[in-house]
Amino acid sequence: MTDPAIVAAAQRLDAAGMMPSKSGNISQRHGDGFTITPAALPYARMTEADLVRVAANGTVDAGAAHRPSSEWRLHAAIYAARPDMGAVVHTHSPRATALSCARTGIPPFHYMVLLAGGPVHCAEHATLGTEALAQNCVAALADRRAVLLANHGVVACGTTLAAAVTLAFEVENLAGQYLDLLASGLKPVLLNERDLAEAAAQFAGYGRAT
Repeated sequence: MTDPAIVAAAQRLDAAGMMPSKSGNISQRHGDGFTITPAALPYARMTEADLVRVAANGTVDAGAAHRPSSEWRLHAAIYAARPDMGAVVHTHSPRATALSCARTGIPPFHYMVLLAGGPVHCAEHATLGTEALAQNCVAALADRRAVLLANHGVVACGTTLAAAVTLAFEVENLAGQYLDLLASGLKPVLLNERDLAEAAAQFAGYGRAT
């Protein structure tokens, strides 16, 4: 299955240190299934021919040259639960992953959490590659577009692959800012619901997706 956008996105995230050592995975919805990055293949060497098509029920395309990412269940569960989402990016970006290891999310200390739909929650812990992890992720996403996976990493979704990639970078940026603030000893002053609603209205006026 070919999709040059997935290859380009994976290599960009890898080069940025967001998906180190073959970690993480990317998919894009196609028809009643999705196309996903393969398991255990370095992104720098990956080509379109290495991508794997997976049906909604988990059936892998018979002509696939590789196994799908071990987290294919997570992607399948998100697409099943969120018909509004067209792409999923799962990273192990350093600072957001560090937060996930404290099993804490990103509160509304900055209005840019609106890109994720609001504060970024941390999903309950479950073993990597399992259906339990997939379902915990879906539950924590709810009306959001990004979530931390406890002791694991980050999931960012979007109506398009470009939007999901942008959000993955923004979650890492927010995580870094939040950790820096905590490290300084200062106490974050959180935005309230009214603050967020007013910021969301401004975003809409700018034509910026939230």
